[in-house]
Amino acid sequence: MIVVTGASGHLGRLVIEDLKQRVAASEIVAAARTPEKAADLGVEVREADYDRPETIKSALQGATKVLLISGIDPHRAQQHAAIVDAAKEVGATLVYTSAPKADTTEAGLAADHRATEEYIKASGVTYTILRNNWYHENYEQSITVAPQLGAVYGAAGDGRIASASRADYAAGTAAVLAETGHDGKVYELAGDTAWTLADLAAEIAEVTGKEVAYQNLPKDDYAGVLAGAGVPAPFAETLADVDVNISRGWLADTPGTLTDLIGRPTRTVGEYVRSLLG
Repeated sequence: MIVVTGASGHLGRLVIEDLKQRVAASEIVAAARTPEKAADLGVEVREADYDRPETIKSALQGATKVLLISGIDPHRAQQHAAIVDAAKEVGATLVYTSAPKADTTEAGLAADHRATEEYIKASGVTYTILRNNWYHENYEQSITVAPQLGAVYGAAGDGRIASASRADYAAGTAAVLAETGHDGKVYELAGDTAWTLADLAAEIAEVTGKEVAYQNLPKDDYAGVLAGAGVPAPFAETLADVDVNISRGWLADTPGTLTDLIGRPTRTVGEYVRSLLG
């Protein structure tokens, strides 16, 4: 039995839909903080609140594999540890969605992922770690407002981003969950093509026929732009830090591992732009 945590979220839903094409629905359990939000997935649903360990232990009963989709709370490393402990207790293999180069990057966003990876490895649980590069969907708002602003803003310089669609990562995750041979592996997952924010601006301009250029800003100025657009200040600082690390090559690698897992090319950022604006 495969238990997918965070099942009512964007990634969790896509993983379950893909898994249903690979294994019987009766072999899948959707674990969610609010079970009602996962009731439409066509599989068994169990409550799993990251802040209530007793619900996690119950949700994982009978599991052979557990997908730990990383949380978004400030104390997510502690939340993750509770799922690791429960997976070990039931004797399940753990699959964890981590961050690119989590063990070496200086990006602040990866700190909790690094801590979780270390906890997983120290726990003795059988594991597979999926280090997902950036998602195309992370740029949805930037893409949709760029034609009106005439610009894509950032602090990434000419750093390259090997992003893929959320559906691509979900398919890769489902493949790992449904197949054997992935125990003990750490996979760096990314799109097939790396692009710059200037490339993104050019794609938007081509699709819309409007003038759109990339405006590279100092880190603090970019954080200010994000805060002015309504992004909470601490998260704006985190996103600006991400861009600085992109400029240093953090997200540039295209190892091809995701394509190997899903058996097809990943969706390009240009295709994503066209799906939003075309």
